[in-house]
Amino acid sequence: MDARELRNTFGNFATGVTVVTYEHEGQVLGATVNSFTSVSMEPALVLVSLMRSSKAGQLLDGRPFAINILNDAQHATALQFAGKPQDGHAIEWNLDGEAPRLADSLAWFTCRPWRQYDGGDHVLVVGEVAGFGHRPDAEPLVFYRGGWRAVS
Repeated sequence: MDARELRNTFGNFATGVTVVTYEHEGQVLGATVNSFTSVSMEPALVLVSLMRSSKAGQLLDGRPFAINILNDAQHATALQFAGKPQDGHAIEWNLDGEAPRLADSLAWFTCRPWRQYDGGDHVLVVGEVAGFGHRPDAEPLVFYRGGWRAVS
């Protein structure tokens, strides 16, 4: 199987862009993730898929975390947490819930750890929603065919 062609084919599914944030040893960390989905309303559960070899994939187990859905003005934030820091880009945090979260996200969910599952080279992390909110005045950042897009 041609891995590059498989990746290109997966890229035909437009996804929202999220940053999963958490605290580890007093440091606030995050990872840009586009594999996010709601799982259940009762109990309220959400899922993110993290590369097993990533820092988040190794450190998130058993920790509260937040899923921050990015708005179309947060491209620099997406790059920052994808390991491509942007000069002069400052992150504003909201620290009032179960886990640290980005202050200006389109929407957010704070989560308690629920379960983790094997997902091959990824780990599937399910969280129980402890808090949530959204901004009705913003539009989402979207990832499609390897590029960042705004909904028009």
